[in-house]
Amino acid sequence: MQANAVHESPFFSLEGPLDVMPSDRQVRMANLSGFASYVRARGAEPRAILEDCGVEPARFRDPDQYIDCQSLVDVLEHCSRHFDDSLFGLRLAELQEPDVYGCVTALCRSAAVFRQAVQSFIEYLPVIHSPASVLDLVESRETAELRWSVRTDLGANGQAFYQAMMLNLKLLRALGGAGFRPSYIDLAVDVRKKDVPEIERRIGCRLHGRAAVNAMGFPAAVLDQPVGTCNPLLFRLLGGYLERVKAASRTTVVERVEDYIRGALPLGNCSIDRCADKLGTSIRTLQARLAESGVRFSAVLERERGALACGYLETGRLTLDEVAARLGYSEQSSFGRAFKRWTGSTPRRFRAARGRRST
Repeated sequence: MQANAVHESPFFSLEGPLDVMPSDRQVRMANLSGFASYVRARGAEPRAILEDCGVEPARFRDPDQYIDCQSLVDVLEHCSRHFDDSLFGLRLAELQEPDVYGCVTALCRSAAVFRQAVQSFIEYLPVIHSPASVLDLVESRETAELRWSVRTDLGANGQAFYQAMMLNLKLLRALGGAGFRPSYIDLAVDVRKKDVPEIERRIGCRLHGRAAVNAMGFPAAVLDQPVGTCNPLLFRLLGGYLERVKAASRTTVVERVEDYIRGALPLGNCSIDRCADKLGTSIRTLQARLAESGVRFSAVLERERGALACGYLETGRLTLDEVAARLGYSEQSSFGRAFKRWTGSTPRRFRAARGRRST
């Protein structure tokens, strides 16, 4: 097996994405953060609702797992009907934080100015949170608009738009400070007339329903305001990472399994069932999709272990025990036998040979 090329300054390099990226019709489970406790507080059993909508309750353990966008929409619409609550998505979002959007929120908060933060949100939310998201910033002389929609037909999804409206508003308020107030919000939702006063009270501005597009308007001058939580170093590091992830476009099933394995091995919890959960599918479906690509999970696991092992040994920063542990081996001897099978050499000889080459 050939070792992967190592960057001249490995301390500043990444071997791959830190986590699995979503597929075209998926969204992070974090969109349902706080859902279970909120539903219980309203006298219902969240597990039954989730199962009825095709969401495995066990996935709540990890907000970074992905579910089908349609399942999220179905959950919110089901609850709206069950509780006879036309604003369920909005009320759920009021209990959530913008961190639902993952590391994209951290990137936005570290931006220098409001415009840079909003542009980062638009650029990377589809990369990390959901590729189904479509966002845009439209500017005129006096007003700027953040617009959002989805690129796939999800049927009646008014509750999801209510949720996105409140989460987007919370994010912009976090970026703009206590003085940020939207001028208006347009929603592509058939808003009930009697709900308008309550929504406007909660969002602090005028609301227009049945709009052609979802949009939040605010004074264009806000775009040039500094962000109080600016962190240039974090913005450069996190922005650079997200740009690499976006450029990689690792969306095939094999690539997504490879990314899962690289992230899970050092944590000691790498398995096909956890991988299937992470990718938002069943073990049987995952095995079938891998078979269509001519590989098995065990083969991908072995290949990634071999590539990571060579990289770890070439850098020389880890002991052999540490390398073995990072690859999921409880004993160095087991790692040694596997490494010899992969390369024909022992880990010590491989490391020694690479050390001689670099001198």
